[in-house]
Amino acid sequence: QVQLVESGGGLVQAGGSLRLSCAASGRTFSSDAMGWFRQAPGQERECVAAISWSGKSTVYADSVKGRFTISRDNAKNTVYLQMNSLKPEDTAVYYCAAGPYVAAITGKERLDYWGQGTQVTVSS
Repeated sequence: QVQLVESGGGLVQAGGSLRLSCAASGRTFSSDAMGWFRQAPGQERECVAAISWSGKSTVYADSVKGRFTISRDNAKNTVYLQMNSLKPEDTAVYYCAAGPYVAAITGKERLDYWGQGTQVTVSS
């Protein structure tokens, strides 16, 4: 059974940091692009960051650029999202997903695998 499992969410004060992890199992994702999405209540799910299979190419939403960093460890089949300088507007459920390439991630196309999500709450 192929699974993506997110962890690392929680409650943090504005200005704080969190590191999310997405551990994959069931098959290797070392040839897939990976991405992090978030969805706040009443809002559409948006892509906040994506990374190529090699880790050499990354893309960020303007709202998180300079504050969030996506990375991956293919040996551990895990992708990370380091979130710094968190703001209340970053509050959302964060999901990871796998796709064939970065443009598929940012375009939310052909995303066959999703995690169950982890809640991030930033208090003011």
